[in-house]
Amino acid sequence: MMTTPEAVQGGRRMRNKQDKHSRIFEAAAALFAERGFGSVTTQQISERADVAAGTLFRYAASKGELLLMVYNAEFRAALEQGERAARSEADPAQAVLAMTRPILEAADRRVENTVAYQRELLFGAPTEQYRAEGLAEVARLETMIAERLTAAVPGAGKELFARALLAGRSVFAVLHLILARPSTGAHPGRDATDDLRDQIAQIVAGFFASIE
Repeated sequence: MMTTPEAVQGGRRMRNKQDKHSRIFEAAAALFAERGFGSVTTQQISERADVAAGTLFRYAASKGELLLMVYNAEFRAALEQGERAARSEADPAQAVLAMTRPILEAADRRVENTVAYQRELLFGAPTEQYRAEGLAEVARLETMIAERLTAAVPGAGKELFARALLAGRSVFAVLHLILARPSTGAHPGRDATDDLRDQIAQIVAGFFASIE
């Protein structure tokens, strides 16, 4: 079968688009890591990626969306790490902690960026593509938690899963507040991991108490 000139051209355009996306992603990730979200401009990112500013905005509409693009990948990697760690935990509360701990550990590597990411994730423009992708990862975490809790209940059905999903949402809410703590100044001196462990234990205990 012969390849038409149109197909060749289309493939070339696709490769060019993917190449520009990769360069923008890598430039944004490097600059955010080096300087922090507040000190980076979109002009610096476009220059590092070697693309025009107008081209940059075809891939991400704002600096906040560029941060979402980069940190969604980190969030996804942390979720995958947590999912693997949770498999070796017999206790449901410890399993949920194992799911969330890598997210907390990743946040410590660049606190300023984590706080900005949480803000963009929850309060960014509803039309942003990368915000929607980030919220899908939040939903994935909540579902992972719900599946782990219901796995501990023989014969659990859809109604119980819905209640477990509420517990998963509560865990994410706690996690979000802990990740945002550096910007709020709340509970100074408290250990984030200890707080996360204690609140997860309380949420999980409440879930199981509600079905007894």
